[in-house]
Amino acid sequence: MITHINGTITHKTATYIVVEAGGIGYHVNISLSTYAKVEKLERVKILTFLHIKEDAHTLYGFAEDEERTLFTHLISVSGIGPTTAQVMLSQMNAEEIRAAIIGENEAALRKVKGIGQKTAKQIILDLKSKMMKSGGDITPSLLAADNTIRQEALSALLSLQVNKIQAQKALNKVLEEQPGVKTVEDLVRLALKQLS
Repeated sequence: MITHINGTITHKTATYIVVEAGGIGYHVNISLSTYAKVEKLERVKILTFLHIKEDAHTLYGFAEDEERTLFTHLISVSGIGPTTAQVMLSQMNAEEIRAAIIGENEAALRKVKGIGQKTAKQIILDLKSKMMKSGGDITPSLLAADNTIRQEALSALLSLQVNKIQAQKALNKVLEEQPGVKTVEDLVRLALKQLS
């Protein structure tokens, strides 16, 4: 198993880089978040995952271990291959994916090309407990789809001693059923109804 490659980047695109090490050029597929971190570098130590199929050996590269770990979790889910996992990591960063899984935010996962409702449910079912065990608190704003009202509502619910995961689930449900909610007060009231 190749765990990392330390060498010179000889070719760079948004989806892959070629890293030369020991006179060999390695084609390494990357996500956009890894590309953003290596874009200005000439030399790199890239963490890798070697995916082996009958007809191909494909290297995937990651700037950080958290991203690689999440990639391996994602490809363990039925219906998620390395390409789809890479697309997910390009559209959302690792923390956003964890937040969506822990908060059971199917809608956020379904925004990724190739992820339907069934696969989104499967990702949550298979990975939620792993994401919660892997530690690290989720930034409340990441559980909102860029929604400051949702963030404030979550803070209000937490101040009312509502369990964080339950609060997130209630808010997701309200926003999915009533996306037009405009005020924090309304959102908190509707979320509390969900919880009662």
